[in-house]
Amino acid sequence: MVSSPSPSHDSLPSAPDFMAEALLEARKALAMGEIPVGCVVVHEGRIIGRGHNEKERRLDPCAHAEVLAIQQAAQTLKNWRLTGCQLYVTLEPCPMCTSLITQSRIREVTVALHEVQSGAMGTVLDLTRDPLNKIELTVHWDYRKEAQELLSAFFDQLKSKREAPSCP
Repeated sequence: MVSSPSPSHDSLPSAPDFMAEALLEARKALAMGEIPVGCVVVHEGRIIGRGHNEKERRLDPCAHAEVLAIQQAAQTLKNWRLTGCQLYVTLEPCPMCTSLITQSRIREVTVALHEVQSGAMGTVLDLTRDPLNKIELTVHWDYRKEAQELLSAFFDQLKSKREAPSCP
C-alpha cells in the first residue's frame, strides 16, 4: 500500500517521519519471522513504495525490503527511473540492493544502521563510489538505536528457538 505518514500539525512529512515508516515495515518483517529490514521510497514528499524482507515467506532470495519498495515505486510512477526519489532503509543495503538503487537512479539514501557483514554503501565495500556508477549518490546515516533494537529482538527470537527443548 502506498501512502504518506500522517504529518504532525500542518508541516510536511520529514526524514524522521519517513524513517519511522521504514521502521514500521521492519516491525512487520519481525512479526513474520523475517530479518527486520524495512524500506520506503519517497517522491515529492509522498511515499510511493514500501517493503520489508519477505525472503522466507516468498521463498525468494531477491525479496529484500529495498527490492520490493523500489518495484512498487516504479509501478506507482510507471517509470523504472526513480530520479528525484529518496530511499529510507533500516539496514545498510547489500551489494544486490545497492546495485538496484543505482540502476533505478535513486540519488539520496538514508540508512539507519551499518551492515557489518555485507554492507555495500561503505561498511564492507562501497559500490556508491564505483567508477562505473555515473550517479552521484548521497548516503545519510541515522536512527541507529531503533533499527538495532529490532535486529536484537530478531536474533533473540532465533536464539530462543534454538535453545527450546525438543520433545522426544
